[in-house]
Amino acid sequence: MRILVTLLVLAVVGIGGWQLLPSQENNNKSITVGTTDAVTSLDPAGAYDAGSWALFSNVFQTLLTFEPGGVEPVPDAAKSCAFEGGGLSTYQCKLRDDIIFPSGRKMTAEDVKYSFERVKKIDSDVGPASLFSTLRSVTADSATTVTFHLSSPDATFPLKAATGAGSIVDKDKYPADALRKDSGVDGTGPYTLTSYTKDEKADLAPYTSYRGYLSGTGRPVELRYYADSQKLDNAWAAKKVDVATRTLPPTVQAALNPSDPNQRVTESDSSETRNLYLNTRARSPLHDVRVRRAMAWLVNREQLSATVYKGTVDPLYSLIPTGITGHTTSFFDNYPTQSTKKARELLTEAGVTLPVRFTFGYGKNRGAGEEEAAALKKQLEAGGLFKVDVQGYEWTDFQKRWADGKMDAWAVGWVADYPDPDTFGSPLVGTGSTMSTGYSNKTVDSLILDSQQYPDRTRAADDFRSIQADVATDVPLIPLWQRKEYVVSTEDVGGGQYLTDGTGVFRLWRLNWI
Repeated sequence: MRILVTLLVLAVVGIGGWQLLPSQENNNKSITVGTTDAVTSLDPAGAYDAGSWALFSNVFQTLLTFEPGGVEPVPDAAKSCAFEGGGLSTYQCKLRDDIIFPSGRKMTAEDVKYSFERVKKIDSDVGPASLFSTLRSVTADSATTVTFHLSSPDATFPLKAATGAGSIVDKDKYPADALRKDSGVDGTGPYTLTSYTKDEKADLAPYTSYRGYLSGTGRPVELRYYADSQKLDNAWAAKKVDVATRTLPPTVQAALNPSDPNQRVTESDSSETRNLYLNTRARSPLHDVRVRRAMAWLVNREQLSATVYKGTVDPLYSLIPTGITGHTTSFFDNYPTQSTKKARELLTEAGVTLPVRFTFGYGKNRGAGEEEAAALKKQLEAGGLFKVDVQGYEWTDFQKRWADGKMDAWAVGWVADYPDPDTFGSPLVGTGSTMSTGYSNKTVDSLILDSQQYPDRTRAADDFRSIQADVATDVPLIPLWQRKEYVVSTEDVGGGQYLTDGTGVFRLWRLNWI
C-alpha cells in the first residue's frame, strides 16, 4: 500500500559491482520476473490487489505517481495538479497534450473523467471504488483540464489518484458500466502488454510512445506467475527467472545472503501488513465483541513470526504499521500477553456455548498462508475455547467470499496503496470497508473524515491514534505482522533495489542488464 518525513525508512541491503553498460547479447533480451502475486483483473475497475496493481503501474498511467521513496505524488500524465479555491474540496489537473493511446488517439480530459466515473459506476465487489468515497463528480473543463469535485475536504485525494484505482483507460476501448473481459490492455504506461495468459505470464514490451514522468522506458520484461512460493523457489533454483519477488518461502528468505557473489539480494522495510479480519455481522458467531476480544487474548504473534515465517516478518500490534505516522501498539496495550484465563472470562460473560465454532478462510498458495492458518487454529483452540474450521480458497474465490461475508474470519495481507496512514483507515475499518467485516463505528468514521482535512499529514496523527485505540477495543480485526521485503536477482540484473518501496508502484522499468 504505501508520516512524518521519515514515513518509510528503507533499510536496503544490496551488492555492489555495478557495470554501466549491458552486454550486446542481453540488450534486447527480456528480463524474467517471478512472483506468486495473482492478477484478479486486467481492468482497473475490477481489481484492488497487489498483483493486479503491480501490473497496472507498468501498463497504465495515472495523473500522478510516486518517486522512489517519495511521500508526495509528482505529475505523470498531468503537467500539474492542485487544489483550487483555497480549500480541499476541488482538485484540478492540467494534462500533458502529447500522450497517445495505442489506438493512435490522443488522451484528453474526457478519458480521465471516464476512467474515474466507471470505477465508481461499476463498483466491483473486488474493485477499488471505495478509495473514491469522497469523489462527488468529475468534469472535463477542456481537452486538457479535468476537475474533481469532492463531497468533503480530502487532502489524501491526490495520493489516491496516484494509485492503480486512478489508472487512465481509453474510453473507446472500455465499457462504461461493465468490466472489460478480454486479455487486452489499452493504456499509456511505460510498457504495453503484448501477450497475457492468466495465472501464467504477462509479456511486456517498452511503449515507445510513452510520455510522462519517466525520461524513458525499460527493458522488455516477462512476468511469470507461480501458484505458490515453493514453485517460485523451484523456478529460481532452476534459473528460469532472473528476478524473484513476492514471495519466496520464509525458509529461503531467511537464508538469503547479501554476500553471495552469484546473486543480488535486497532486503528492505515494508509497510505491508497482515491482519486476521473478523465478521462482526449479527449472523456470525463472532458478532459479540467479547468473543472477538477473547480471540485477541489468544493470538501469539511472536510465535507466528519465529516459527511460520522464520523471522522474515515482525510482530504487529496495531492497525497502522511501524514507520507510518500515528503508529501505536494498541493491541499490546489491551492484550499484552496470551491469556486463556482472560479469554474464558470474556466468553463466560458473553454467555456463549463452548467451544465457539467458526470458519476461518485463507488464500490458497499465497505465501505461508496454509501454515499460518494451522498455527492460528492451534493458538485459538488452546483451552478448548474455540473450534476453528479452516479452509483455503483460490485467490479470486477467496476475495469474493470475504466481500460477501461468507466466512467468519479470514487472514489477508494489505499492501499500502500510498504512503499515508489513511490507506489503513477507511479501506480496512471504515463503514463499508474493502475488507467487508460489517464493522461500523461512527466515531471511527468521523475520525477518518477529520484526518483527511490536514494537508500537513503529521497533524492527522492524533486522529489515527484514536482510531487504533477504538479498533483495539472493538476488534474487527487482529493485527498479525509487518513484512520485510525481499528481492533477489541474478548477478547480471540490476535495479532490484528500486523495484518496490512501499509507495504502491512496481518499477519494472528500473530493472536492467548490467
